[in-house]
Amino acid sequence: MYKENKFNYFARGFGDRYDGWRVRKVDPIFSVVPFMLRTRTDSEIFFQEKITIDHLEAFIREHKAEIPNLSLMHIFMAGMIRVISQRPHLNRFVMWNKIFARNYLSFSIAVKRSMTDEGEETLIKPYFLPSDTLQDVVRKVQLELENNKQVGQENSSDAISKVLGFLPDFLLRIFVSLIINLDKVGLMPKALNHASPFHTSLFLTNIGSIGIESVYHHLYEIGTCGSFIAMGKKKRETSYDKDGKTKVEKSIQLKIVLDERICDGFYYAASIRMLQKVLANPASLLLPPEKVIVDDGVGKKRIDL
Repeated sequence: MYKENKFNYFARGFGDRYDGWRVRKVDPIFSVVPFMLRTRTDSEIFFQEKITIDHLEAFIREHKAEIPNLSLMHIFMAGMIRVISQRPHLNRFVMWNKIFARNYLSFSIAVKRSMTDEGEETLIKPYFLPSDTLQDVVRKVQLELENNKQVGQENSSDAISKVLGFLPDFLLRIFVSLIINLDKVGLMPKALNHASPFHTSLFLTNIGSIGIESVYHHLYEIGTCGSFIAMGKKKRETSYDKDGKTKVEKSIQLKIVLDERICDGFYYAASIRMLQKVLANPASLLLPPEKVIVDDGVGKKRIDL
């Protein structure tokens, strides 16, 4: 799946990693900030956004026959992919004080194999292309779910966690330290990178599916993920329109935590406004974007043209 969806925009050169290209064309302040804000927890910024969903639920009912299994989460994921296709800085990451443009697009998602307190939880990491449509998103996510929903079944993340869980504390400490340091210089085994839910464009959780409001979730120091989004429960609220008339809308709350070292707050805010615009017209997600914008900070000649 990773190889099928890997971006082949630029040739790999000196200073690049197997999972991303070094970003060299940035404002001077952005080249310095990662040396000052050395961790993701130092660099977290927080956004909150309300998404009205009455029209999205109507869209799902209208297209449930042609797109089986379609859900709000699929629409939101497709909306994020569309935004990233136009604002590629969102798919950057910082490693060892340097900024990289990720050469793939993936979401890590926590899922339960059974909806009980004792139910097993696992993580899936579907890969996407910036040109993917809503239908592509549903298909790829559903494939991952079907491969991981069976109770007792192990995916690569589960298998690695199980093996590590058998190690004595001192060996586990040494192993994790070794892996983290190898990752800093881009030498962590590729198999671990592909299995790791922490090496991803975006971490997404839909805690609203179990009736809980969204929360701000911290970013992880391990891995390369610089964005965490939590979707909250559906709720109805009374508001006023521009004429002062009351209206009742159904909405969900998004709580977003981002690494400010990869792009500034204005870029993030404009991206969230674009997401709102995309979600206001979900039919646009049925077609690919007219153009995919490639990260201009890499500063190399493209080889895919």
